[in-house]
Amino acid sequence: MLAVVEIRALKPRDRPFKVSDLLVQPSGALLWRFRYKVFGIERKLSLGSFPQVTLQQARRKRDEARSELSDGFDPVEAKRLKRLEAEHSAKTTFGLVAGEYIEKMEREGKSAATLKKARWFLELLAGIAKRRVTDITPHELLDTLKRVERKGRHETAVRLRSFAGRVFRYGFATLRTERNPAEILRGALIVPRVKHHAAIVEPKKSGGTAAGH
Repeated sequence: MLAVVEIRALKPRDRPFKVSDLLVQPSGALLWRFRYKVFGIERKLSLGSFPQVTLQQARRKRDEARSELSDGFDPVEAKRLKRLEAEHSAKTTFGLVAGEYIEKMEREGKSAATLKKARWFLELLAGIAKRRVTDITPHELLDTLKRVERKGRHETAVRLRSFAGRVFRYGFATLRTERNPAEILRGALIVPRVKHHAAIVEPKKSGGTAAGH
């Protein structure tokens, strides 16, 4: 690679031209390029522009690319995969995964009441909504659920755990997580007692008239 003094002395021309690992544009932009061959085909890897990417940084990136080549990887393809992973990672917050899950429910024709309740559940889980779905621990989720439970809303807390579990399962199915913290918390919450209403066995007492009378 060129020395910094040599780089700063470069002057643009009417057409782009190459000097060592630099591509000099007519605009004066200086772009780092690493040229290599894979299966006899020449490829170019962009390493950034000078001076945003310094000479030392460009050398480090070039050496990393050479290392990938020696390990049998194509640096351009490796860079593309890293970008895809970064984009995928940005879409892995619990809130975004839950939002996608609710949209899926809507496309599947779930009722307006069901969708409204799901959105309400997501509001109750606001404390973990901005957390990456892969980073949420059972302790973290339990703390959120217990906050609801301590307000006496036992049934809501139980249903909230179930909703969170469905979101994690959707995240698993769409390759965003490999864990479901909600599943571990089965039995951790107070299950509200089911209130049974007395059956009406004498129609006369209910205001009705028995058949045949």
